[in-house]
Amino acid sequence: MFKKVNRIEPKRNKTRKPKKLNPWISHISCHQRYVTFLTGCYSCLWKFRKWEKTKVGFCCCSWKEQLFCPCLIISFVLSVMLLFLWLETSNEYFNFDWVTFLGTGYWFFWSIFILSLAGILTAYSSLLLLLGFLLLWEGIELYLHLCHKILILLVILLCVILLFIVCKFWKERWQVAGLSLQIFSPYIHLFSVTVMIILSWPVAFYVARLEREVRMRRYRMTHSEKKRLKKCNVITRLRGLQVAVGLPFLLILLCLYLMPLGINSPCIQEKENLGPKPTFFGHRGAPMLGPENTMMSFEKAVEHGAHGLETDIFLSYDHVPFLMHDFDLRRTTNIREVQPESAFKNPAFFSWDFLSTLNAGKWFVKPELRPFYNMKPLSEADKERARNQSIPTLADLLTLAKKKRKFVIFDLRSPPPKHPLRHTFVRQVVRVILASKIEQHLIFWLPTHDMRYVRSVAPGFQHVDRFVSIETLAKKNISIINVDYKRLFPNGLRDYKAANIHINIYTVNEPWLFSLAWCCRINSVTTDNIGLLSQLNHPHFFMTPRSYMFMWLLADIMSLLFIITIFRFHWRRETKKEKLLETSRNSTDTHSGSENEKDLHIYVKSPARVVEHPWTLAALHPALPKSGKEHQGHSNFAAASKKLVPIKNAVTPLKPAKHYIQPPIPTTVFELTQAPTRQATTSEATFQTTLPTPKADKPTMPPVEVPYPEIRDL
Repeated sequence: MFKKVNRIEPKRNKTRKPKKLNPWISHISCHQRYVTFLTGCYSCLWKFRKWEKTKVGFCCCSWKEQLFCPCLIISFVLSVMLLFLWLETSNEYFNFDWVTFLGTGYWFFWSIFILSLAGILTAYSSLLLLLGFLLLWEGIELYLHLCHKILILLVILLCVILLFIVCKFWKERWQVAGLSLQIFSPYIHLFSVTVMIILSWPVAFYVARLEREVRMRRYRMTHSEKKRLKKCNVITRLRGLQVAVGLPFLLILLCLYLMPLGINSPCIQEKENLGPKPTFFGHRGAPMLGPENTMMSFEKAVEHGAHGLETDIFLSYDHVPFLMHDFDLRRTTNIREVQPESAFKNPAFFSWDFLSTLNAGKWFVKPELRPFYNMKPLSEADKERARNQSIPTLADLLTLAKKKRKFVIFDLRSPPPKHPLRHTFVRQVVRVILASKIEQHLIFWLPTHDMRYVRSVAPGFQHVDRFVSIETLAKKNISIINVDYKRLFPNGLRDYKAANIHINIYTVNEPWLFSLAWCCRINSVTTDNIGLLSQLNHPHFFMTPRSYMFMWLLADIMSLLFIITIFRFHWRRETKKEKLLETSRNSTDTHSGSENEKDLHIYVKSPARVVEHPWTLAALHPALPKSGKEHQGHSNFAAASKKLVPIKNAVTPLKPAKHYIQPPIPTTVFELTQAPTRQATTSEATFQTTLPTPKADKPTMPPVEVPYPEIRDL
């Protein structure tokens, strides 16, 4: 009948194709990994578990976490302030590094270190905020790990200390940040509007979800629940959350839309009103291209189109004016190698014979001592040339300026006490200048000592003053000022321009600051970065009022359309979800009502048990289908039942006894003990049954034996 099958089958050569997984399984697996990654980074919980989702409108964390959430926001705000302040004051990096060198004696890019630190602090606090937002989006309760809490407190402490130091010792850095806003404010406005478009997605989602929750709660609210809501008004709290989230968003958006009305950027003007490009004074030459205050540096400045040369002058102990900026020789010479004990000595106490033997360029070639972080690499020829530089004299600089017809401006350092030229150093410098035979109008005379002598001996010098009032300049008959840009732009610029005063500002190294000076019609700037600024042919961030108006209106209109579309999308989606929930709830209520009705009226649903008396034979028979093939286990009974002849009063009605009352039985069992046969004229069969699942308060029939009726032979 059956074929034998070998249990050991040969291996098939064909490789089976791997079964494709259900896309929903892969989606759920990826989502579990995603949630595990979020909880691992935020709470250091790297094992997946089913998180209980927070309800809409209820608190997303415990009260301890609520106390620490403001700390996280404060750390983010402080770190962003520190990062913005340090980014916008990049023009002052060299001065900061120089001051720290004077205090520590070690040259290092401390400004870049603080910039990197501020960036790390901002990235860390921003990442925690982003993780918290994503966890809230997933509906998971927030729990920040203890290590993160300690680090956040350290971030706050460090930011407060650094901001306090800046406010205490470098207040002008805040002025630089304010100046940068005059340039970048139009672009900050566009960036802020873009950020608001991105933020409108979660805000619209949350507000619409709160609205759906309010409507659903009102829909499901019964009379008793209305009384309960008077004590604990959840709907009012949900409305309050809507206002707390949506109102600040709308106010900030409105302020951003009106922000251009308060922007007064000098770089927004008509092209015909733009002044000429400011000329350059090489600050100590070109210190990014050669060692500062050396002839190589000044020659590089001349090559890049410098209009004038700026330097600092000391007088040696034997009356020779030479070029040096620092009050010691540690940074720019090899004094530590030649005379380490004299490293901190004032340069004015050295003789020129000794100073001329020092090397003033080897330090510039060393990578760890380069003065600027953004210097371009030097060629081998420039490196060799820099290694051979020495300290130049004022006469050497005047010779170059005379040959190239360049202006010369300098700060004259007064000699220290016990110096032989303590009171006559100005006259000595004037003698050297006059001895060089340079044209007198090429000298921008900045010192204020012994002015009568200078005017009488050298009437051709162009006298330059500091940041003083216009009345003082008129009394001194001075029409040129040399002023720090941090003091000029906030105060007095319009008055100086109205009085036709020639303005030179220092020290301008960044393109955005040079563009600001250009748009403000500054005459000249003193710069370290002449190699880059000389290549600018047009101010950065310049635009006409018409183009800015078009950009402003276009950005506002487009952003408003995007935000309205996002809000409508979320509103409609939540409305559809609300309708689906109501429909499913109604169908569920209807289904549950029909089930209850079926349980209460079970005999109404069964016509065989409604028509017949509960104790008749017909009531005891199970409701079998018409076809016996559907129930093959009872085929004999089905076949016999087809030939049954109804017999009247064959069985007397049965009455239930009290002791046979039983609790309800969940299942129905049919048991056929004897099948009927055709040869037997009279046969008996035992049929055992129980009533199907009645109620607990109704009696249950005990098992009864029912004889089958006689079957006639055909």
